[in-house]
Amino acid sequence: MASHVIDMIMLKNNFGTEEMREVWSDKNRLQKHLDVEAALAEAEGELGVIPEKAAEVISLHSDVSMFNIEEIAKEVLRLKHSLTPTINAMQKLCGEYGEYVHYGVTTQDVVDTGAMLQLKEANKIIVRELKDVCKELIKLAEKYKTVPIAGRTHGMQALPTTFGFKMTVVLSELSRHLERLKQSEERVFTGVIAGAVGTYASFGERGMDVEKLTLGKLGLNVPQICWHSSRDRISEYADIIELISGTLGKLGNEFYNLMRTEINEIEEPFSKGKIGSSTMPQKRNPAAFEGLSSLTRPIFHSTSLIHESLIVEHERDAVSWRAEWIALPEICIYISSQLASAKAVLKGLVVKPENMLKNLNMQGGLIMSERILFELGKKLGKQTAHHLVYEMAMDSFENKKPFKEVLMNNVQVTSILSEEKIDELLDSKTYLGLAVQKVDKVLDEIKKSGLV
Repeated sequence: MASHVIDMIMLKNNFGTEEMREVWSDKNRLQKHLDVEAALAEAEGELGVIPEKAAEVISLHSDVSMFNIEEIAKEVLRLKHSLTPTINAMQKLCGEYGEYVHYGVTTQDVVDTGAMLQLKEANKIIVRELKDVCKELIKLAEKYKTVPIAGRTHGMQALPTTFGFKMTVVLSELSRHLERLKQSEERVFTGVIAGAVGTYASFGERGMDVEKLTLGKLGLNVPQICWHSSRDRISEYADIIELISGTLGKLGNEFYNLMRTEINEIEEPFSKGKIGSSTMPQKRNPAAFEGLSSLTRPIFHSTSLIHESLIVEHERDAVSWRAEWIALPEICIYISSQLASAKAVLKGLVVKPENMLKNLNMQGGLIMSERILFELGKKLGKQTAHHLVYEMAMDSFENKKPFKEVLMNNVQVTSILSEEKIDELLDSKTYLGLAVQKVDKVLDEIKKSGLV
């Protein structure tokens, strides 16, 4: 019975997708180990390291359906070794040619290379889903690039921006993560077939040839030198996943706050029958936004565990290595859920422009004080204008007076600005800077980049 949220029947779909769980399943892990053993045998057969017939037989017996995973698991417990039972089972299937199974390699060669095959599969899913999320952000950016919303700094209203601009900031961030994934592929997706301490000693003179040919068959890059004790590739990939998760978590948290009853500028997709509370029937909770944000912390912690694997004793050890077995599947499974959730909420996001405008105007024009400042500054000087507008802004806020009223009662202001000009300057919809133009520029650059 499952004892982790990743596999619990009632919870697993909140923490990962079925597609990604399959990548990191027992069955797929074993198949990848068998794929490595088969490619190794084929390469050694072609190079004359083992008989060609042995290579052929080993290759024919490298399908996971031929193996009893439960029996192998029992043998792992008995032998206290994670791979030997697989080797023994394969040897038995191959008969007399079983003597050539796992010829020259060490356990870590097979497990690390198998893990890279799994990670490469996971990466295809992650890239595909990340592109889909970006496509949804592009749609929102284009649709709402002119829709004004209060920009907030330190949790408080600051200046007007647009909802499309906010979405473009997130889109730009995620596009950089796509670049990082692409740039890392050549470094990260690298196998290793180098023997016990990485010197190819058991292969004789053909060691480097065996490694190159084996990894070529598997579609993996060839390392410059053995990386049993160099875990930077996995840490690098984990870092990128952590960055993606950070962006998605931030987006979920932002949406969570914008959905607050008192702000009410957006709402997550709502379906008939969705329950917000077991005791408060009226609740329409931001459950999807919370779920999107909640997975960032587990990914941060699992990534930290992967980084601890960078400290390896001598040529290799299992203490650091096993931490990756725990954390690498976790971050891939968690990020699959975050990406799927992000895509769903963006696709069905309810945007409320009327509430965005209402919130912009809730302080009676105070959000436009910067615009007033700079207009007055043309006559008074910027710093002098700042002091003047500050006093009026504080009067407006503390005495609950409309900002326009305070402005109109100041002789210094009215000697420079007419009432008509003040009305024009207090219109938040016309103080968006270059937000719209910037959105158009970023969207054009991303579309031309071919990343999405």
